[in-house]
Amino acid sequence: MSLTRAEIEEFWETWLDINRQVEATGDWRPMAEWYAEDATYGWMYSPDEHFMAVGRDQIRDWAIGIEMDGLDGWHYDYQCTMIDDAKSMAVGFWKQRSGILDEAGQEYEILGIGGSWFGFERQVGGADDGLIKIAWQRDWFDMPSTAHTFMAIVEAGKAPDTLLKRMSVGGLKVPGHYRYQDIPSSVWPPPVEAGEHITQQKAPEATA
Repeated sequence: MSLTRAEIEEFWETWLDINRQVEATGDWRPMAEWYAEDATYGWMYSPDEHFMAVGRDQIRDWAIGIEMDGLDGWHYDYQCTMIDDAKSMAVGFWKQRSGILDEAGQEYEILGIGGSWFGFERQVGGADDGLIKIAWQRDWFDMPSTAHTFMAIVEAGKAPDTLLKRMSVGGLKVPGHYRYQDIPSSVWPPPVEAGEHITQQKAPEATA
């Protein structure tokens, strides 16, 4: 069932609104209701360490639970949104800011471009029948810059205990962290990985 641009834009406004609400409380878990029951949400930490949550419960408990705990005061302000209503997708570009000020009164910010790529679907059957939900989300961010900013906050003695605790949570033993070959959903969103939206065909192989 296709979605109109007006429907996507209306859904997107509710997404921006819940983002503001959870940033104010420091608990991102209520955002889980914006995802489909079988949604997937992932990003890359390194070439051989990826995060992937499969299903609304894992998204609630891991992606916007464990992964976001301790980031009180941090905010992810969307700078620009690109909507493709033909494909029921959106890309949101955000700045990741800490809410913590340096000695010059400037907010610590993770440099580089960060963003989220979303696919939307109208649900069929079940409790969400007819509702628009996020079917998949893939994030990207500058990991070296993230580590640099976190360490700058620590070295300045400005890291709250909650942030220090969050920084101690990492590695493949954390729920949702996988080696590349073990990821339970594809790095590229499933319909893209399946070749449903190819824009440019692979160049032909060179011949001798």
